[in-house]
Amino acid sequence: MDSNEAANNQTATIGTATRDEKDMSSAARIKSCSILNVCGEEPDIGALVRFATSPNGFINDEDLPRHKDEDQVRLDVDRSFIYYPKNQSEPQLDRRKRELSAVITQVLREHPMLSYFQGYHDIVQVFLLVLGVDDAAAAVSQLSLLRIRDFMLPSLEPSIAHLHLLPSILQAESPKLRQHLSQTQPFFALAATLTLYAHDIQEYSDIARLFDFFLAHDAVVSVYFFAIIILARREELFEIHADEPEMLHSVLSKLPKPLDLEALIAQTVSLYQKSPPEKLPYRAWAKISPFSVLKTTRGDHRQQTLSDGVEYFEMQVAQLRRQRMRKKAMATLWKHRGSAGRVGLAVVVGVAAIWFGRGGVESYAAMAFRRLWEKSRGH
Repeated sequence: MDSNEAANNQTATIGTATRDEKDMSSAARIKSCSILNVCGEEPDIGALVRFATSPNGFINDEDLPRHKDEDQVRLDVDRSFIYYPKNQSEPQLDRRKRELSAVITQVLREHPMLSYFQGYHDIVQVFLLVLGVDDAAAAVSQLSLLRIRDFMLPSLEPSIAHLHLLPSILQAESPKLRQHLSQTQPFFALAATLTLYAHDIQEYSDIARLFDFFLAHDAVVSVYFFAIIILARREELFEIHADEPEMLHSVLSKLPKPLDLEALIAQTVSLYQKSPPEKLPYRAWAKISPFSVLKTTRGDHRQQTLSDGVEYFEMQVAQLRRQRMRKKAMATLWKHRGSAGRVGLAVVVGVAAIWFGRGGVESYAAMAFRRLWEKSRGH
């Protein structure tokens, strides 16, 4: 990865004030207090978007509260820099770890809506080594909000959605292999795709090369890359019975070594061009959220800003909330299905309101449903 090119492509300007608290203007003090007020266990994302895009942004990182995941960050940073850089003394590694912690902490405090995940430090340490401590945080902010946003949402579901593209990609290239793996859920690819393979690849030059490739293409290419790894192992996989999903999962969850990166990259590009996401079977692409990075990085996305990423994040959170409400509503209906006939109209209105996520209609429907339900039960 060329450091200048990476910095140009990944760095976004975030206005911060360098004055300490005692030198801040009264307006800055008020703004700082306002930011603190909307940063809680459930941050007001809309307000944070407005603060992030206002002059001077979030003022100063030290004015922001600790992120809820900083204890986990500390534990993971202690386990970092295992494979590279090599030939480092203990003091040098300690300094690297302090820098890594500082970069991750800065990004999380500036964007408190992001949820840290184990393996994030593996990604960030690559950026730190390539760009240096002064430029890494800005690039990692862009990466977090515009490239791996799905992995930093408050739910694992969007990350799992990436994995569910694998059967469709395999079907497009090798229906026989897809059928052979049909009893094995694609969770074996989670660790690799979640960390952009940084958790598994042990050579610095290899992971830097792979990051170059991924950052130059749409986010979904990472999933195609894993599909190519599976296809390259088809003979090995066919030797394991299809009715042994645990064994298949165990084999597939470990990347083969060594990896012929150049060959895998070339094959990934070929497969991606031959079977682009929109042409995958089973309507797999249609099931992906329009706010997912899989779709928002399709085409020319170089003009996207951090504010765009935060807005996409907010829309994804709202969509996840509606999905949870739908599931809860359907579970309730199924549980009380014996009484469904007496409240049929309320059910239809309530489910429709939840489906479309329209607050006013939803509230009215919920009240109507509750009244009819209580009436039907003799209250």
